[in-house]
Amino acid sequence: MAEPVAGTTTAVRVRRFSPGSAATHLVLSLGALVMVFPFLWQLLTAFKSLPEAVHAPPTFLPEHWDRSAFKEVFSALPYADMLGNSVINTIGRTAGQLVFCSLAAYAFARMRFRGRNVLFALFLSVLMVPPSLLVLPQYDVIQRLGLLNTPPALFLPGMFSAFGTFLLRQFFLSLPKELEEAARIDGAGPFRIFWSVMLPLMRPALAALAVITAMWSWNDLLWPLVVNTDPAKMPISAGLTSLEGQFETNYPVMMAGSLIASLPMIVLYLLLQRHFVQGIASSGTKG
Repeated sequence: MAEPVAGTTTAVRVRRFSPGSAATHLVLSLGALVMVFPFLWQLLTAFKSLPEAVHAPPTFLPEHWDRSAFKEVFSALPYADMLGNSVINTIGRTAGQLVFCSLAAYAFARMRFRGRNVLFALFLSVLMVPPSLLVLPQYDVIQRLGLLNTPPALFLPGMFSAFGTFLLRQFFLSLPKELEEAARIDGAGPFRIFWSVMLPLMRPALAALAVITAMWSWNDLLWPLVVNTDPAKMPISAGLTSLEGQFETNYPVMMAGSLIASLPMIVLYLLLQRHFVQGIASSGTKG
């Protein structure tokens, strides 16, 4: 240990080398590299030419940094319309789940009514149903409503989530009951307590649900391909699949489009990262 400097009260701490700490950092660094490598490969492929992208054996760095793929993706697809559809789909689903799931979660966590536990168990049973089994009945509903090839068809079936209800319910259960009792003594009703007392304390959980729902909505592929067949009405996740040809695929253009499409979700996660981690950590503290 280093000696403190005379006349000061602060001692300089020297970290000792620990083999266990070094091994931990090595494993975490390798894991981070594995996670980042696909994104790095996508970025580098977007700057390659088509012959170089399909060259065998593959090359890591581009020989000539070509930016034409970023221009070509806007001519190959109605990219601006698809990005707009993705934004509408993401905002619609996220806003719907924040509203409906928070109301349902508060009812299951704080209100007492007959059959509450049975009804909540039925809600959770939806999580065991594969989403692909719900495509046909949801498609039939959207078709009967006359909403095929429209933006509302993208987000209407996803405005409620059993997972979101469970996540927010767990967070509601972790809040102290004294706050609710004090508001009830002051004459506040159930909705007033929910809106003015409980909801402001739910920001971490709401941010976590918003990030999860937004990422799921932005990357959803099966439902948009089924319900909207017009390219101008498709989100970007479905539109990028049209770049994959039967005999040849323009990988630089596809990677450039995917890179542009992934930027909004990266920015969203960076902005809400702290709330996301806090909400996930707090949602499972009480059952």
